Amino acid sequence: MHRRTALTQLGVGLGVGLGVAGAPLLGGCRESLPALQALQGGWVGAAVERGHRLRDQLKGRTGTLPAASVQHRTRVLIVGGGVAGLATVRALRAAGMEDLALLELEDSAGGNARGHSMGGIACPLGAHYLPVPSINSPHRAVAEMQSEILALLQEQGLARFELGRWAFEERHLCHSPQERLYIDGAWHEGLLPPVESDSKQGSSTQAAYRRFSALVSQAQRAWGFAVPSLDMPWTAGHAALEAQTFQAWLDSAGLDDERLRWYLDYCCRDDYGAGIDTVSAWAGLHYFASRHGFHAPGDEDQAHEPVFTWPEGNAWLTRRMAQPLGERLHSARTVLSVQEGRHGVELLAWDERAGRMEAWQAEQVVLAVPLFIAARLWQNAPSALQQTAAQARYAPWLVANMHIERPLLQRVGAPPAWDNVAYGGGAGGSTSLGYVDAGHQRLNPTPGPTVLTSYVALSQAERPALLHTDGSFWAQRVIHDLSGLHPDLPAKLQRIDLMRYGHAMRIPLPGTRSAAAHQALPHLPGRIHLAHADLAGYSVFEEAFAAGIGAGRRVATTMAMAMRK
Repeated sequence: MHRRTALTQLGVGLGVGLGVAGAPLLGGCRESLPALQALQGGWVGAAVERGHRLRDQLKGRTGTLPAASVQHRTRVLIVGGGVAGLATVRALRAAGMEDLALLELEDSAGGNARGHSMGGIACPLGAHYLPVPSINSPHRAVAEMQSEILALLQEQGLARFELGRWAFEERHLCHSPQERLYIDGAWHEGLLPPVESDSKQGSSTQAAYRRFSALVSQAQRAWGFAVPSLDMPWTAGHAALEAQTFQAWLDSAGLDDERLRWYLDYCCRDDYGAGIDTVSAWAGLHYFASRHGFHAPGDEDQAHEPVFTWPEGNAWLTRRMAQPLGERLHSARTVLSVQEGRHGVELLAWDERAGRMEAWQAEQVVLAVPLFIAARLWQNAPSALQQTAAQARYAPWLVANMHIERPLLQRVGAPPAWDNVAYGGGAGGSTSLGYVDAGHQRLNPTPGPTVLTSYVALSQAERPALLHTDGSFWAQRVIHDLSGLHPDLPAKLQRIDLMRYGHAMRIPLPGTRSAAAHQALPHLPGRIHLAHADLAGYSVFEEAFAAGIGAGRRVATTMAMAMRK
């Protein structure tokens, strides 16, 4: 399960009662759910007016901005307090640079690895786990970045090096059982659809699994894959894979088994926000080849990939990454303009709390924001950025946290797990990616109240509805979807809080990484630098972290060279 994205937060925080009893369900079903008459909840997270202020409010018809009433100066200014921005700060401070400031749109740093709480139970609003990093990459630059991630984990007490090997804190590793799939009327351990060994269809599925496993291994040997991928050499082989959709590649390989196709599509929607018919073949193979490959049932040890997770998700990490910033973190700042001059960079930001414009001057600026945002902020942005931003496409997501007063009744099969998914989506084959249990990591084995976090990957066409449709519709959509798995859910549900992401993650479309404009972005000359997972073409913690570390090091090197002149 790979919902570890660095989601782009353009959400809404209304915090109102849902009144969901009369809201419509999906698929033409119009009946209400009586148990939801008094259900509480609403939109949480970011306020949409902040994300849309540049576009809709302050610029007005003339394109001018209000005059600044406050002036600030710093040597290095970072825009964006997500994983990439926090990693940039980490690299700068490691180089001895403390004269810096970070501007963050929301009231706290963390980007889309923020947390929430319901009924005293912590839960995630976005990214909620981190795979244990690989430590044996043959590529020097990749191995160095993996060491940086290990250093972060070591500082937070999650990893330690002893007796010549790395050991990881088991309290923060995902407890067993980790994953289960509802299929054929029962729960099965793991997310790969099981094989019916005594049927013709089962033999066909097993053969497809083995064929795909062999192709993943072949691709790994031929071209190489690793996470983070930003520092991997980009070869003609990678470009050839990226020139086609994953679906087209599967077609050419004769891999048309229904269960394999469902699983691969699920994985792509889970990590990339789009299915096999949309993402590139490079992205589809990278999902597996960059880590532990793909193993057919019975062929190899089927042990789960170890992952770190916390009730509040990756907010556990980002809160600790932000803590050393102190007063250098300026939250509730909507950046509206960034302009490079001969002797520095000038920036305008709207202080959401004070209701006034601020002017900032810095020697160097790092834009740790999605590329389409960077292109809007950067006045006279380089053509490479403008071209890449115009071609980029982003997937919208919905995250729903549901406070459950008592344990749900369980169907036959595998016991409740951390990650729970239904084959074919949810009821009616929806776009739901299942749910995780925020209470799974608690040490008390006694069942009790918990929070279930449901993730829904939406199509780009659904973005306007996500913004304009009442929260009651989306609450009903999630509840109706999961009621197919748990009919007693409506009766035990106390509250549902919704978080929407208009532009959750960049979709790795064919041609994304191979485009000349895209490849030029990490090396743009001047005082303004880019740092975001978008540079990798897709969004996960490791890519955002690597982009931030790389930008911080470039800034530190540039400034050190300037001082020696």
